[in-house]
Amino acid sequence: MNISQHEWQYLRDLPIADLKRRVFGILQNAAATIQERGTDEPRLLEVVPRLADLLSSRPELKDLREALSSLARATGLWNYIDKEDAATIDLLVAESVTVPELDGIVLHREQVVALNDLLAGRNLILSAPTSFGKSLLIDALLASGKYTRVAIVLPTIALLDEFRRRLKRRFGEHFSLIMHPGDKPKEGCATIFLGTQERLISRADLGKLDLTVVDEFYKLDPNRKDDRSITLNAAVSKLLNRSSQFFFLGPNIDDVRISGDGRWKFEFLRTRFSTVAVDTYDLGGVADKETRLFDEIAEDRHWPALVFVSAPDKANRLASQAADLMAISDHSADFAQWLSDNVGPSCPLVQTVRFGFGVHHGRLPRAIASQMVRMFNQNQLPVLFCTSTLIEGVNTAAKTVLIFDKTINREDYDFFTYSNIKGRAGRLGEHHVGQVYLFNAPPDHEPTEVAPTLFGDQDDAPDDYVVHLEEQEVTRKTDTRVATLKMALGLDSDGLRLAASVGLEHALALKQAASEALSENDSLVWTGLPKYPEIKAVVDVICSVRRAGEFGAFSAAQLTYFINDLRRASSMREFLLTYDSKYKGRPSAYDTVFKFLRACEYGLPQHFAVVELFVKQHAPATDYSLFIESISRWFKAEELKNLDEEGIPIQISERFYEGEDKEQLVKKLLFHARGRSHELTEFEQMWILASLE
Repeated sequence: MNISQHEWQYLRDLPIADLKRRVFGILQNAAATIQERGTDEPRLLEVVPRLADLLSSRPELKDLREALSSLARATGLWNYIDKEDAATIDLLVAESVTVPELDGIVLHREQVVALNDLLAGRNLILSAPTSFGKSLLIDALLASGKYTRVAIVLPTIALLDEFRRRLKRRFGEHFSLIMHPGDKPKEGCATIFLGTQERLISRADLGKLDLTVVDEFYKLDPNRKDDRSITLNAAVSKLLNRSSQFFFLGPNIDDVRISGDGRWKFEFLRTRFSTVAVDTYDLGGVADKETRLFDEIAEDRHWPALVFVSAPDKANRLASQAADLMAISDHSADFAQWLSDNVGPSCPLVQTVRFGFGVHHGRLPRAIASQMVRMFNQNQLPVLFCTSTLIEGVNTAAKTVLIFDKTINREDYDFFTYSNIKGRAGRLGEHHVGQVYLFNAPPDHEPTEVAPTLFGDQDDAPDDYVVHLEEQEVTRKTDTRVATLKMALGLDSDGLRLAASVGLEHALALKQAASEALSENDSLVWTGLPKYPEIKAVVDVICSVRRAGEFGAFSAAQLTYFINDLRRASSMREFLLTYDSKYKGRPSAYDTVFKFLRACEYGLPQHFAVVELFVKQHAPATDYSLFIESISRWFKAEELKNLDEEGIPIQISERFYEGEDKEQLVKKLLFHARGRSHELTEFEQMWILASLE
């Protein structure tokens, strides 16, 4: 099979008689290819989604659906079998791989291969394209009834919430879902622990696990320069030591390197089996790339379209420029008004969203980012400017991906990352053929090998990982290293693990900075809720080791000011509107306040806790715990923070909160949303129902 991208596009405009003749010829050619070369020919696999796309746009081809279903059966793309028009043999195949517990989804051949391995009890590492349907395998395992205690490690809170909603809908009656740090498993109830590595590594109630699932497992490789890699390896190591079986899944991996004692046994399944086809267009030679970008996204044939850029500031800037040039949606004004009322009228997102453009990157508040993706998938925000955060598993229904930049964090991305971004184009059941527009030359193809720290020689592992090793993993060499670290930092095992959350080198620097500060005064010595100078004393120590910019501020003084303002604000809405009224900086950097709020959740609490460890060595009565717990939930009730992670912005839930627990608050919000309460706008009603139902 060797039909060019251009020829597929040319077919769409043929008269019906010529088109039928050509499609019938393609089906004959495909059948001959299967006889000669088998079914793994990549060009052959593309034929099924391309023909499905063609048939959906040309109803005159209806009488060829049966033939397409036969080709889908032969190639293993069983999810393309049309049950209404399929021949009996094709229908039997489709019915045999239909999973009623998963809304009647039909699996394809390679999903069944992987599922058989897993149900046989084998450990499996699966490398497959984005469109493969890897998450469906997790759901199929849960539906099997074989597993009662499962841990699922996910890279982001956004992905946690996506999994939570799907698993609650499908398995809420069979499993207790544990996602938040305060959630507790119910005795005698089947349990799913959903968490990022930072959350799961600190849980003491995991018990014996039947299955551990690690999504986006390539992040285990420290060579990918992810600063959370060490914690991920430590968390996964902890889980595997408690688990009877594991399943790692991710995209576009060519090999997994294992060394050390070889105690981890697994099957590695690498497949390029894709359920969608992709057309690629090279715009690298265009002189004025920004103008061409805006020209392309103005075309509704591309929608919904993702625009990949290198950094949050650039995503903000380009989205604002696009909104200045055109309006592409009639369905986003209510969201824009909500942002104006609850974040601030000066927030650049207000105008961006009003004219139909979304933004998605790591700074955005989670509930707002979740709403952006939801409206994008519904084509209410037809264009979404995004950074690499969106390639980490969150499902989007993009028809087109425009890869505008070639860097992440000022470094050229590699072929692996490029493939993951490109893989966002097209979606089974919605866009059988995706489109990718390249504004720069793609990186050279290089095989991608993943070398997880936990699969390597423990003696060669970094200190930040070694301090998390459990008794059965410790060697004489690692034991000596840990003893040396304890002596250098003056900490016990638990203290070392906490110090590793900020990096042991940084912890040593914090120890020295705290010691110098204590030699001058006792401002670091406090308990309960600190006064402003006491907060500033700790922040000064932290910012002598880490840049204030890492926490969303320009200086230690501004960071202290933000913390105090957040603590004193009666609501999140008040805090953000106050910031909005005072902001005088560049529009593209407006959302650094969101970076500060993220740092309050994770980053600042860990640094405060490590400083406390060292201050306690000087003054044992020191106790920052109440403050640390409070800042991690923005000085608000835990119920409000947890609901924000589940897609309900705190600006909504805080208006209704009267001290009830989360379950009661959810019932109250749903009551008001379903009853069309005047206390909620119509847009807020829809937001609540979409997030909680």
